[in-house]
Amino acid sequence: MTTSSSASRTAIRALVTGHTRGLGAAIAELLLQRDIDVLGLGRGTNAALASAHAAHFSEAVVDLADPLALEQWLASGAFEAFIEGADCVVLVNNAGTVEPIAPLGAQDASAIARAVTLNVATPLMLANALAATPALSANASRRIVHISSGAARNAYAGWSVYCATKAALDHHARAVALDAPTNVRICSLAPGVIDTGMQATIRSTQANHFPLRERFEKLKEDGQLSSPEAAARQVVDYALSEAFGSAPTSDVRELG
Repeated sequence: MTTSSSASRTAIRALVTGHTRGLGAAIAELLLQRDIDVLGLGRGTNAALASAHAAHFSEAVVDLADPLALEQWLASGAFEAFIEGADCVVLVNNAGTVEPIAPLGAQDASAIARAVTLNVATPLMLANALAATPALSANASRRIVHISSGAARNAYAGWSVYCATKAALDHHARAVALDAPTNVRICSLAPGVIDTGMQATIRSTQANHFPLRERFEKLKEDGQLSSPEAAARQVVDYALSEAFGSAPTSDVRELG
């Protein structure tokens, strides 16, 4: 997929959730550097992106852990207005939370509800909106990237909510692939272990709530965490490649 010509600036558009920091900010930045118009969606704004890429970056403030707020935003027509006429739309479902980190019985009920909404309901609602939108021609390509995790495929004590929600994204991608909707490609993609605020949250968790905390502390100490920029490059390169969607689940560490 070519993104270098001036015509491609309007041909490809991308919606990135959780674009204000970490991996989401790095993905948005890289897409903008490739002359792709980006709409950031989240509960905050990214002043740096807005300043550096005023012509090709827009954002909407929506609490993605509130399904009614997202439903109202989708009904506003802002999504259709942004993607209208595009030849390809890339949806990057990046926003997510690792909390609550605690064993069953010690989890806050409201935190569970917010995590399930943010990590599962929001990506599924946005994916459905992209597949159903009348703003694109029948031939337009729709690419859905769920940012998954190794926790989707391996269980960890203290992460029952996070593991379950990321596994839900993987299985959603598998089922959508079986649906084979026209011109829709989907992949639930694990980006590796990245040096972001989520990792800081993990390292600050009580050891009795997350027995593997020491392992993640050591990854930081030993410099084994990927930078958001390096992980974003792998995600974006794959999302724009011809190979994208050839498998419904993948891991950047397994890509050639």
